[in-house]
Amino acid sequence: MTDTVAVEDPVFLSTQPAGDGERRVACAVIVASTCLFLLLAPFAKLPLGPMPAFIPIYQSALVLNDLITAVFLLGQSRILHSKALCLLAGGYLFTALMAAVHTLSFPGIFAPDGLLYAGSQTTAWLYIFWHAGFPLFVVAYAGPRLKRDQKASPAIMAAAVVAATVAFTLLTTWGHRLLPPLLLQNHYTPAMIAVIAVVWLLNLLAVLVLSRHRPYSALDTWLLVVMSAWLFDIALSAMLNAGRYDLGWYAGRIYGLMAASFVLMAMLHQNGKLYYQLHMLREVDRDRAVEFYRLSATDQLTGLANRRAFDDAIGQEWRRMMRHGMALSLLLIDVDFFKRFNDTYGHVAGDQCLRAVGQVLAGKARRAGELAARYGGEEFAILLPHVTLADAHKLGEMVCAAVREQNIIHEKSEAASCITVSVGAATINGLPELAAQLSRAGTLSSPAVPEATVLIEMADQALYQAKIAGRDRVVAAGAQEVQDISAPRSMTSVT
Repeated sequence: MTDTVAVEDPVFLSTQPAGDGERRVACAVIVASTCLFLLLAPFAKLPLGPMPAFIPIYQSALVLNDLITAVFLLGQSRILHSKALCLLAGGYLFTALMAAVHTLSFPGIFAPDGLLYAGSQTTAWLYIFWHAGFPLFVVAYAGPRLKRDQKASPAIMAAAVVAATVAFTLLTTWGHRLLPPLLLQNHYTPAMIAVIAVVWLLNLLAVLVLSRHRPYSALDTWLLVVMSAWLFDIALSAMLNAGRYDLGWYAGRIYGLMAASFVLMAMLHQNGKLYYQLHMLREVDRDRAVEFYRLSATDQLTGLANRRAFDDAIGQEWRRMMRHGMALSLLLIDVDFFKRFNDTYGHVAGDQCLRAVGQVLAGKARRAGELAARYGGEEFAILLPHVTLADAHKLGEMVCAAVREQNIIHEKSEAASCITVSVGAATINGLPELAAQLSRAGTLSSPAVPEATVLIEMADQALYQAKIAGRDRVVAAGAQEVQDISAPRSMTSVT
């Protein structure tokens, strides 16, 4: 059933072309962000109450988002051997580490002056390095000189990002006196205005480079949304506002959190699609495996089980019978004088005859565990678990009658004027006694449990008796047939 389901080849966000719907959604997000920015910009300097708990809450979510995004991108870069994706993952790892350090050093959260020996300018400069570093990673990702198939080392990239974070941390803590002040009495200095303008231009450069990176992948599209949000973030929280804890300061950081979430949400959505595709591929493969097994176990002419399937089934039922001590019966069926039928009416008619007999047998083996199979040539078999010899004999008589009712003309038959069958029935339900009898008869070298072939030989012996008795009948294997399994048959032709 699932064979008819169209399953797309798995794709990644970085290789999947941006669809029309995805571009429309991204454009809608950018337009909505722009409108919100225009509404908030005139009120950016509006003072609000200090909320020191806002920073750890907001930046904890930011760190988690960026770390998860970095892990996703690193996984895709390893699969695709993409240096570009590795660099972008490095950018998200850099923002996560810098956000964590910024939180630890922020005054009034974990300590009055912040941890890590932070100075009065530490958090401001960390913000600058943080927001200037990420757009450089994006430019490197989208740069025209960088081939997407260049191999990359995630370990080297991660080590370089950690080293850069440590260097910026040391510079802004131990060496903060070497840097010009950006904040004085919670207000921006002229140096801050100049530095933040450079940072904002770097983010604008990243947007321009991404916009020229065509054709857009789905990842490129969402990165454009992210960098647009970063532009609004920097403008509100460090350019248009007056200082900490005003409307622009809070709104800008909310923009930053939104920007960190866009790519992650897109990748989670894509990851769900990939899992769905994997599930569908697994279902298709499972159905194909079942179909291949069915074809390999089915006789193409009659639609019954073939000899291979019969051998597997009788082996399983034999082992089940040995464990539980239940009866196991077998009918061996032979189409009477079939060679003469083929010679008289041709092989096409012979195939039609075998198909008709196969349909009859399939209709008689319907209970759980029962199996109708083409044993070979014009011989068939019906395996009957948990069926006594008397019931097997009755079923054999029903098979004979049903085949006669088909009324397939056979003028050369010596049994009747139509196609008939001969049936040999056999049952095993007393393994120890049977093994001893066969051992005394010389069939087995020791009184061990006999193989499943013993049941086939018993049914074959009964079929032989049915043929020499006149055909078109059922003969059930009794004690005498068991003793005669190893005895040579008469040379009289019973074909």
